[in-house]
Amino acid sequence: MIIGNLNALQMAGLPDDIRQLLSRSDCSLTALMAREDGRWQPEGCSWFCTIGDALTQPVAQRHTEYHREWADIQVMLTGCERIRAGVHAVAQASDEERKPDLYITQRCLPTVDITLQSGDFALFMPGEPHQALCLVEAPATVRKAVFKIPRAMLTA
Repeated sequence: MIIGNLNALQMAGLPDDIRQLLSRSDCSLTALMAREDGRWQPEGCSWFCTIGDALTQPVAQRHTEYHREWADIQVMLTGCERIRAGVHAVAQASDEERKPDLYITQRCLPTVDITLQSGDFALFMPGEPHQALCLVEAPATVRKAVFKIPRAMLTA
């Protein structure tokens, strides 16, 4: 996992391909905030981004997930959320695959808490468990951009 802010990318220690992606003018905080909700995939790109509102909830109501083929870059546009993350692999054959490459695990006890505010992001590599949309003080509506980066882009 890597955390950072879109306005300070050089401080995040990102892999070159990810830093270049987030450095694009259409991926700036201002550009993402102005974009309509929904899925966005620039022509010729293997990655895509989904933008929209979500509700933060108590930790007990949120699931812990991981992906095998995609990395997530979760960018907070407006609002504030807590993401809990694990630092150990948790994948088991019995984990539920709710959607393609969205695995829900019951055995992860996240040990890292991250609070994201406008412009902050958290990058989760394939296999890294995370529990997003946990409330900070009270349930609240937040607006996020979630980039999905294919594994092949991470090793090129």
